[in-house]
Amino acid sequence: MDKSKMHSPDLSQDNIAKIRKLFPGCVTEARDEATGKLRLAVDFDQLRQELSDHIVEGPQERYRLDWPGKREALALSNMPIAKALRPAEKESVNFHTTQNLFIEGENLEALKLLQETFLGKVSTIYIDPPYNTGKDFIYSDNFTEGVHSFLSRTKQLDEHGGRLVANTESNGRFHSDWLTMMYSRLRFARNLLSDDGIIFCSINHREVAQLKILMDEVFGFENAVCTFAWRTDGNFDNQAKFKYCHEYILAYAKNEAKFPHPLVVDPNVPETSKIYRPEIRNTIIKNGPKNPPSSIVLPAGFPATFEEGEIAHRVDAWPHFEETVRVSGGKTQNRVSIYSGWSSRELLEEFIENDCQSISDSKGQATSFELTASGAVEAVKIRGEPSHVISWLTGFGGSQKATAELGEIEVDFDDYPKPLALIRYFIQMAPSKKGVFLDFFAGSGTAAHATMLQNSIDGGTRKFIAVQMPEHVDAATNAGKAGFRTISEITKERIRRAGKKILEGDCHPDWNRDVGFRVLKVDTSNMKDVYYRPDVLKQSDLLDMVDNVKEGRTVEDLLFQVLVDWGVDLTLPIRRETVHGKTVFFVDDNALVACFDRGVTEDLVKELAGHEPLRVVFRDNGFVSDAVKINVEQVFRQLSPTTEVKSI
Repeated sequence: MDKSKMHSPDLSQDNIAKIRKLFPGCVTEARDEATGKLRLAVDFDQLRQELSDHIVEGPQERYRLDWPGKREALALSNMPIAKALRPAEKESVNFHTTQNLFIEGENLEALKLLQETFLGKVSTIYIDPPYNTGKDFIYSDNFTEGVHSFLSRTKQLDEHGGRLVANTESNGRFHSDWLTMMYSRLRFARNLLSDDGIIFCSINHREVAQLKILMDEVFGFENAVCTFAWRTDGNFDNQAKFKYCHEYILAYAKNEAKFPHPLVVDPNVPETSKIYRPEIRNTIIKNGPKNPPSSIVLPAGFPATFEEGEIAHRVDAWPHFEETVRVSGGKTQNRVSIYSGWSSRELLEEFIENDCQSISDSKGQATSFELTASGAVEAVKIRGEPSHVISWLTGFGGSQKATAELGEIEVDFDDYPKPLALIRYFIQMAPSKKGVFLDFFAGSGTAAHATMLQNSIDGGTRKFIAVQMPEHVDAATNAGKAGFRTISEITKERIRRAGKKILEGDCHPDWNRDVGFRVLKVDTSNMKDVYYRPDVLKQSDLLDMVDNVKEGRTVEDLLFQVLVDWGVDLTLPIRRETVHGKTVFFVDDNALVACFDRGVTEDLVKELAGHEPLRVVFRDNGFVSDAVKINVEQVFRQLSPTTEVKSI
């Protein structure tokens, strides 16, 4: 029996709990000087750093993971960037209608640009970051220069533009550089996850210990869901003292209490088998019962007819169960015979009425049902909290299988891709088939491919966001010989070919068949930079400032910068029309209306106000006169008072 506290609430601990929810890495353990007991305490040095965009001094001894460069990484995370996402329609597939994104550029920059739009909206993240094996990894945290200039400045390119050095073990900051690279990116990943979201991170034995502590700090150790051991193909012919045949995948929830039991299918069920959705809620049709069978009317949603010999495999997936159905004679089945075994018909009927979720028997014991090898339906007493996800991942294959999958669509990739079945397994753990799936170390594009494939199987409408830097491809590799110049080119081509192949196969009738992707490239701001001091400003410079948009930037570039700045969904459909002789963009009809042409008249403004958009934006110097510019807000206030008006 619990005892009464007999004291008022510990408000300090309550407040610390609130801080911990916002900043998990700022709460640590400390010993109470009065009682000698361990209590939660705020790491004020770390909290000050979280709230600052520059390095804050004052380290103290405490339990935490520390390394040279951690404070710089935190300050860098808080620092805003003047960047834009420029659309590349020619490199995209179904640019105007697709809901998938491919972002080409440095992934920390991309994550910063996605913060407004996708804050708390990503259901699942899978990343396969560099394993820090001493081989190349380039993720420049100097945001004032491009990839090529960064490599040149840091002496990583030879005179012909080839890579020279990497993060080798001889580097004194071998682990620190890797941790710094991961730290800032994981912090942004947490911000993007929904409250019931989850992140999976692949790693090998070299950095798994550091990564585990790092993710404990970023996500909170209480949100660690599982450390998977994935059995790979292995390289049993290598000369290492120990033959490694497994890697690790760390899984962390944004909020473990809100992450539901994952709904996953048995990976051993052949993909060619028929799997019915919505879940089949009854049992097996089989001849020759030992005891007289009971009869139960099939529930709504159960397929009424089957082809001769058609099979629907039973798949354990909490909280639903699918059972194997075998039909002979091709007859329409309206009732189904079951084996009650030692279970009662009444209990089984109650289970079906409860949407195949566990029920309580007469003793209050949680009860579910499963099909035995003999064909009997038996009640199962549930002990503890059931879950069909185990930490030992086997049967998915490894990089050899993944390379073969790439070979099927004639794409070369030389850097250990992941198999489709493995990523699909994680995709199915998400609480919904409608979420956003993010991979910001896209590599060969397995996550994007797996998302489209899973949608084609179960009719889901998951969106993917893939982020990949245009890292140079060695001309001597298979990919280089095939004509690929950058990793991002490989990723895009893999997604194009994968989508085409998926559409050629059998697809779920409810699937929207979206295999497109909208390419956006991280670039400098579309606005001109002003660095002139008043005492060095020339009259000729004033003429250049009449237009604040950089030369060479298109109206589409301006549109996407507005979408990013305003936090509008970057996957919304875009329609381009000519209104009063001017180009006007309609984003999701009236979510946002934009006109960046010059010579905007009051008649055009009134026409756009008639659409009653949520937001409207014009070019600052785009109006035919100052009078029209002044009257814009008044026009919208009269005709569409809820519209938010801006100019660039």
